[in-house]
Amino acid sequence: MDNEQKLDRSFFGQPRGLRTLFFTEMWERFSYYGMRALLIFYMYYKVSQGGLGFDQATAASIMSIYSALVYVSSVLGGFLSDRVWGSRKTVFIGGIFIMLGHIVLSTPFGVSALFVSIALIVIGTGLLKPNVSDMVGQLYTEEDTRRDAGFSIFVFGINLGSLVAPVLVGRIGLNVNFHLGFSLAAIGMFFGLLQYYFDGKKNLSNASLYPTDPLEPGDLSKVLRRVLIGIVGLGLVLLLMQLMHALTLANIITLISVLVILTPIVYFTLMLTSEKTNAQERSRVRAYIPLFIAAALFWAIEEQGSAVLALFAADRTNLHFLGMNLAASDFQILNPLFIMLYTTPFVWLWTKWGKKQPSSPAKFAVGLVFAGVSYLIMAAPGFFFGTAGKVSPMWLVGSWAVVEIAEMLISPIGLSVTTKLAPKAFSSQMMSMWFLTDSAGSALNAQLVRFYSTKTEVPYFAIIGISSVLLGIILFAMVPWIKKSMQGIR
Repeated sequence: MDNEQKLDRSFFGQPRGLRTLFFTEMWERFSYYGMRALLIFYMYYKVSQGGLGFDQATAASIMSIYSALVYVSSVLGGFLSDRVWGSRKTVFIGGIFIMLGHIVLSTPFGVSALFVSIALIVIGTGLLKPNVSDMVGQLYTEEDTRRDAGFSIFVFGINLGSLVAPVLVGRIGLNVNFHLGFSLAAIGMFFGLLQYYFDGKKNLSNASLYPTDPLEPGDLSKVLRRVLIGIVGLGLVLLLMQLMHALTLANIITLISVLVILTPIVYFTLMLTSEKTNAQERSRVRAYIPLFIAAALFWAIEEQGSAVLALFAADRTNLHFLGMNLAASDFQILNPLFIMLYTTPFVWLWTKWGKKQPSSPAKFAVGLVFAGVSYLIMAAPGFFFGTAGKVSPMWLVGSWAVVEIAEMLISPIGLSVTTKLAPKAFSSQMMSMWFLTDSAGSALNAQLVRFYSTKTEVPYFAIIGISSVLLGIILFAMVPWIKKSMQGIR
């Protein structure tokens, strides 16, 4: 990085390229979270109400496995960026896929349109998400103390788009027409593509135009062979399930959950055994493993906001509160709202402390404890008042207020530490590993959410909450070893 980039403070004291990536991700998240705020209701509402007529447990499982697939596809995005297209082109192509996915969902073709849309958005988000974040990391040197603050500002942009979307997309979808709501998500992604293309020409480094580890002539055949083996293997598994009369939606979701959880295990093995990874980089990858597990457990709680907590909002929450007529989708704004409220004090705190701030693994440990407490809050109304009636929406507000403290300690810090611990040859692919934390957590959710109902509400929230607190304490005990293995990275 040259001196001009080092001294660039054009965007709130940060490099000007952060502005481009800030607004690109803002519009992408508007489209994604607008769709997500509406999707579970679209799936379980009756056909006569404009929905698809799934039962609630199936709808919640689909929501979770959808999130898992969205983030596991980041492996594809990281590979294509590192070895074929470069990050800038990969992001643009991903945005086009996302926009097409929302357009398909806005058409009245029922279940078939749903699954085509899922496929398009899964591919598109996998191409876009890891590479936008990787380009943020490229704006800073390892020694630049602005890095964590820069990622926090970037996450603020994510949540700005996520804040507006549920109100517009959710309310229009629930009160007017589901498909009209989904069309707004497509329009949001279109604006994101325009901003990225024109602003990126001026503000992004030319290095983002080229792959960091381009395919050698003999590599392509090896990659194609592995892909073919994978496709044939998956086909044989599905054929076997069909012959055993086990090819049901529930079993397919379980199969995807298993494959998603196996993916990071394979990836860690490849990075640790690669000849392109030196001894110091291997040590840093090993240090990253417990952080990966902690983040996956956090996302297993946070991602239930669009599934379990959405059902709680619809079925157990009094939507007429203080003279307001709330929509169940309105509660999806709480996630980005609290992130936005917390970003400024957290950015100030990390900047004020500088090199004296707690280490990344210590922040992760505290984050897990807060995540667990947020679910203990959700267990309280059922424990004290029973699960038969409606309860105040303030329980949801309080739970989200606490879990978003956890997100501030894990999400931007995780993005930052991932870019710092990444082996050079696996730069974008290591960022894909960060998104696999969300994928693994969502794959776990696809199984967990099936156990949620009004009858199981209290033990469901309590068991998950207590488990998260205990795992946070265990991570605290591991902090010295993790810091040592990080080889000077904080």
